[in-house]
Amino acid sequence: MNRQVQVHGALFLVALIYGANYSIAKEIMPAYVQPFGLIVIRVVSAVLVFGAISVFVVKEKIQSKNDWVRITLSGLLGITLNQLSFFSGLNLTSPINASLIQTVSPVMVVLLSAYLLRERIKVFRMVGILVAGLGAMMLISGKAGTAHGHLLGDLLILFNAVCFGAFLVLVKPLMQRYHPITVVSRIFLVGAVGVIPFGLEQVLAPAYATLPASIWAAIAFVVIGMTILAYLLNVWAMKYASPALVGVYIYLQPVFAILIAVGLGKDVFTWQKALYAAMIFGGVYLVSKPQKPAV
Repeated sequence: MNRQVQVHGALFLVALIYGANYSIAKEIMPAYVQPFGLIVIRVVSAVLVFGAISVFVVKEKIQSKNDWVRITLSGLLGITLNQLSFFSGLNLTSPINASLIQTVSPVMVVLLSAYLLRERIKVFRMVGILVAGLGAMMLISGKAGTAHGHLLGDLLILFNAVCFGAFLVLVKPLMQRYHPITVVSRIFLVGAVGVIPFGLEQVLAPAYATLPASIWAAIAFVVIGMTILAYLLNVWAMKYASPALVGVYIYLQPVFAILIAVGLGKDVFTWQKALYAAMIFGGVYLVSKPQKPAV
């Protein structure tokens, strides 16, 4: 299979998982598990899984002190601050508000890539980001007015989007030098050190034996799908894709969020929504369009 098709397939699946997560995680929080407790479950599970694969299968070591500094920053931004702000924000605001605010992340990716990685911002790439962002905002603007998210929750989701954009840029050079499992296992280890003090009390509070099967299934999705599978696919794609392309797939999350709602009978798909979705896919194409070789 063509490498570009594989990369887009991986990023597409990640967007689908995250799009579903907006609704699934809200079923868990706060009635059954508090936000920081759910984060501890996610991160510790990831440390155990990725750590075991790293030790027994990949067996690769980080080579330089500078790489450890970048891993530490990536762990703090991509796991600790990212997860604490996302789940606490999602707990306070609505899935619609959260998915809308998340669309600012690719803008941060492009700006930080230009500053840190010295990537030139091509005109067609900026047009793609603007078109995709406009499509996403128009797609969910009809519901944003009826979903009165808490201001603090919205601000936390905005902070999460900034952290995720910075993480995508910081981790890119690491993905070019090491195996994805090597990078992810270290990043989650750093992140776990940051989140456990905040979530230890909350993770010990629930009576897990009394949780309904549906909530256990939702927790399993958050741990296996959103944490392990999504991170693996994301970091693998980073090895072959630009940070801007990885970031712009965030625009697909509101599309999937609405499609899932339609499948559950909670929304109606209209031609306007089809048009906005087409704008998002068009924007993704422009951002991922290969540059023409110089002549």
